[in-house]
This record gives sequence, structure tokens and C-alpha cells, in this order.
Amino acid sequence: MAALWRRSLISFRYLSRIKPAVRKSPRWTSVLASLAVGGSLCAVPFKQVENLSHDSLVRRAASLVTDSSSTFLSQATLALTDALTEYAKAVHTLIALQRQYLASLGKLSPAEEDTIWQVIISQRAEVAHRQDEQERFELTWVTAVRLCEAAAEAAYISGAENASITVRTNLQLAQSHVEEAQKVSRDAEKKLAETKVMEVERMTQHQGSNEEEETPEAYLRED
Repeated sequence: MAALWRRSLISFRYLSRIKPAVRKSPRWTSVLASLAVGGSLCAVPFKQVENLSHDSLVRRAASLVTDSSSTFLSQATLALTDALTEYAKAVHTLIALQRQYLASLGKLSPAEEDTIWQVIISQRAEVAHRQDEQERFELTWVTAVRLCEAAAEAAYISGAENASITVRTNLQLAQSHVEEAQKVSRDAEKKLAETKVMEVERMTQHQGSNEEEETPEAYLRED
């Protein structure tokens, strides 16, 4: 550092002897600017880069893992809750169609009954599709939950307590949202099961009433 200062001092002494006309030239201005920058660099001490220990590097890596795991969990939770919601909607639509059919049982022509049954069959296929989608996203979500649990444990062991607490909090929120959506889905399935029982009872009654109406005609034919 002292040698650099001596070189700068010699340079300034040499430059002070240069004629004023030369000092006003653009080249001279550039030289002065370079020397000024060099002098300022000498005056400002260089900062030493802090040495990172293995512990700090591991903590940073654990924090990155918790961040990525939380992102994965967030996306998986959103996909699953949406799938559960759409499944519940499809089930409720099927329930409405079946109850509409039961309410009009015996009042429709064969063509009208066939039309309603085609709609019901199509809606049942939609319910099956939504159920498959829900189950697929549920597997993804369970994987995300396990990954977050492992990431939280790794962060805690490595000393990144804040990262561990954050990912566990995110995990609790995700589980709460999924449980709420699952409850809505289960309620829809329960109502669908009740509708099926009602359908069996109404169909049995309808068939019984048809047999009673046809019985006198059978006796007449025997006579």
C-alpha cells in the first residue's frame, strides 16, 4: 500500500511540471481522472469476504428446501381443493337429476324417460372423471405433505428453526383447507347415497303399482 502511494506521489510531481496548454487537452483530462480513481481505491480499504462455515451453508440449504417444499405444497393444495370442489358440484348435479327423474316417475313418455336417463348417464361419467382427478391430486398432495415434514425436520436439525416453524405453519394451513374441502365432498357423497336408496324405494313402488294395475286385465283374459 505504501509503495502504491509513493508511485502516485511521483506521478503527481511529474504531472505538475507539464505545461498549462497540455493540461487543458482531453487526453490530459483522462489521465487525471484515472489517477483520481486510483487514489480513491487506495484510500478505501478492501472488505474481506466473510468465511462461511459448513453449519451456515447447511442452514441456508435447508431454508431453500423448506421454501421449495412450501411452494410444492401450496400448488398441490390448490389443485386438490379445486378437484374436491368440482367433484362435489358434479355429485350435487347428479343428485338433482335423479331426484327430478323420481319426481316425474310414471308421468313421462318412454322417449322423455330415455332422454333423462341419457343425461343421468352422462353426469355419472362426469362424476367418475372428477373422482379420478380428485384421487390423483390427493396422491400428489400426500407426497407434498411428506416432503414438507421431512424438510421441516431437516431445517430443525440443521439449526434453521425459523424455516422449520414456517413450513410447519404452512403445512397446518394446507391440511385445514383440504379437510374443509373433503368434508364438503363427503357430504355430497352421503346425499348421493341417500338418493340411491330413495331411487330403489320409488322404483319398487312404481313397479308394484304397475303390477296391481295389470292384474285385473290378467283375470279378464283368464275368464
